[in-house]
Amino acid sequence: MPMRKYWLFKSEPSTFSLEDLKKRPGSTEHWDGVRNFQARNTLRDEVKEGDLVLFYHSSIPEPAVVGIAEVVRGGYPDWTACDPRSEHFDPRSTEAKPIWYMVDVRYVKSFPRSVTLAELKTIPELADMVLLRKSRLSIQPVREKQWQSILHHGEVDA
Repeated sequence: MPMRKYWLFKSEPSTFSLEDLKKRPGSTEHWDGVRNFQARNTLRDEVKEGDLVLFYHSSIPEPAVVGIAEVVRGGYPDWTACDPRSEHFDPRSTEAKPIWYMVDVRYVKSFPRSVTLAELKTIPELADMVLLRKSRLSIQPVREKQWQSILHHGEVDA
């Protein structure tokens, strides 16, 4: 059985927040709209059912890791790319030849205490974390030791 992987997914809370995920039916939603080829490849090829996700609120005054989600369906074609009414429409993508992919995630828990980007930068174990290397990618790998450290700082029981 493959080992569980850990990820950080960025979302602007004004677009889709952890609380929005929690309120969805079954606390589950598809993670659509990724329009970067490297992030797309990660969703399509690497993110699998059972993997865990740090939910990161970005593009706010104090960006922060705010909770955990679980991947409940691995990568599949992002149908919003084929819908001309969708803000994520891409006329190059078709059902026969999809370009973009998404996964489904389910809310697991909110952190008792958010871990801000400023705080993340002060934690020695996170020095080589993708997020802290000024990566703009919305889907990023997280090492298990980094995951555990962030949960500790967020006062989450692992």
